[in-house]
Formats: sequence, structure tokens, C-alpha cells
Amino acid sequence: MKMKAKGILVILALVVLAVAVESDPDTVTKVKTVRGKKVCTKGWECNQWSQFCCNETITDYFQVYQFEEWFSKRNTPVAHAVGFWDFQSFILAAAQYEPLGFGTTGNKTEKMKEVAAFLGHVGSQTSCGYGVATGGPLAWGLCFNREMSPSQSYCDDFYKYTYPCAPGAEYYGRGALPIYWNYNYGAAGDGIKADLLNHPEYVEQNATIAFQAAIWRWMTPIKKSQPSAHDAFVGNWKPTKNDTLSKRVPGFGATMNILYGERTCGQGDIDPMNTIISHYLYYLDLLGVGREQAGPSEVLSCAEQVAFNPVTTANTATS
Repeated sequence: MKMKAKGILVILALVVLAVAVESDPDTVTKVKTVRGKKVCTKGWECNQWSQFCCNETITDYFQVYQFEEWFSKRNTPVAHAVGFWDFQSFILAAAQYEPLGFGTTGNKTEKMKEVAAFLGHVGSQTSCGYGVATGGPLAWGLCFNREMSPSQSYCDDFYKYTYPCAPGAEYYGRGALPIYWNYNYGAAGDGIKADLLNHPEYVEQNATIAFQAAIWRWMTPIKKSQPSAHDAFVGNWKPTKNDTLSKRVPGFGATMNILYGERTCGQGDIDPMNTIISHYLYYLDLLGVGREQAGPSEVLSCAEQVAFNPVTTANTATS
């Protein structure tokens, strides 16, 4: 019951934020000094005291018309999540993580690159585009919000003491960075303070929760000894000697390694990897940053990288 109550509180908080977005699009930055460091809050979008809230926030450089252009086919009749995904849901979710540096780290170009990188993953993982699709295959991101034909319930009893499967619950892929398996729903639910273990359906019923779970995954390491995708992308991660020997370097390629491992990385120049990269480069162009800012091949790609977490069982966690 406690987790269910938390889930309700999260939804109520999101409703309050939605009202804030509608009624007060402008934000006022407040500044103070804590232990010699400048920290800020910036209205509803960056509402915790943080050094990152002193910077431009996502709506300063990424607007609704750009979101609509990036995901222009998501509400066409042939899409599979018509009316589900929207700009406001993304911003409401992102607002929870901007004080932690999501889209607020570095200079303006670096901030825009992170948003393009994150949504590049999202677009590629939720696309129903194909080579001859109208508008091109890169225009079909956010076409899905769930796995259409699950082959199983994705319940792993190995985690029955930490994340036991709820009666009748199905843990098939859902969300902006699709979540599979009971233990991943449980961990994501803990992270965003919503009862996703008992109610995995929340992820396909509420777009803000779906984006929130995806950003939590982007910002959170799988293991404490490893970087998050955010840290690997913005340069907070310093590779160890073993990382260097494994050809793992900070950048977009490392985010693919963290999120997908050997399913995408260390396999050479394969289509799944190139599709994700193509979305990222496409969004950089649309954002006005330009794909030349993506960096050299060894930073952009993970073709030669050894996986952080090699697959050891058939049902190893997916993002």
C-alpha cells in the first residue's frame, strides 16, 4: 500500500507541474552561495537548489516545434501510440533531473548534445520507420510505447525476494527506453518513486512516467563501479586502465554500451548500432548543432568496445 500511495503522489506531483507549465511558462532564477559555490533554483523546471539550475534549462533551447519536427510521424494513423507522447510530458519528466545535470551540464552546445543523444536513443528504440517510410525512417520515433507481441511475461523468479512478480502482471517492454523484466521495473519504480513492480502498466498509460523512467535509466549506473550514460556522455566519467584496454571511451558510443551492451557494441559495424547513431546525428542537425559536433568515430561508435556487462544468461537485463 505504501508503494501504491507513492505512485499516487508522483502522479499528483506531475499534475501540479503540468499546471505550472500551462500557467507560468516563464521562470525566475534565484541565486545563493553554499559553501563557496553558487547554486540556483529556476521555477518549476529546475526547482531544487543546484549548480546546474544556474544554467539554461531545456526549454531555453529546445522548444515544442522542434519536438514536433523530430517526432513528426508519431500520431499518424499507422503509428502504435497515437496521442500518447507529447512535449509537455518530456519536459515534466526532465524537470526532475535537470537539477542533477540532465540537459543542464556544460555550455549550450553540450547541453543540446545531451538532449539530442538521449532522444536519439529514445527515437531509435520506439521507431516503426523503415527504409522507404514516408518522411524517411528517422521521422518515426515515438511510434510505439509498448512491445506489440510479447513472447513471454518476463518474470524472473530469481528476484522473488527483492522484486517478486505481482500476480497477473506482465513485464514486457514498455516506455521511451523500453523496460523489460520484473527486476528492471522494480528498480525503475524505486528510482522514480512509483509502484512499477505491481503496476508496470503505468509506463504505457502515462507518458510523463514513461519519460521519467527513461531519464532515470540515463542518469543511473547499472553498477556503482560503472558510469551512468549521462556521466559517460558529458565527460564526468574517467576511464580506468581496463576501460582503455577495452576501448571504452567517454562519448555517445559508451552510452550505447551502457544501455545495450554486447547486443549492440563490440560487434563491428552492425545495423542496430548504426540506426541509433543515425538518429542522434539527425537530431543534432535538426537542433542546429550539426553532426560534426558528434566527435570522431571512436567516440561516436561502440563497434570495437568490449561490453561493460557481458550477457551471461538468456534474460539479462535490458534497458
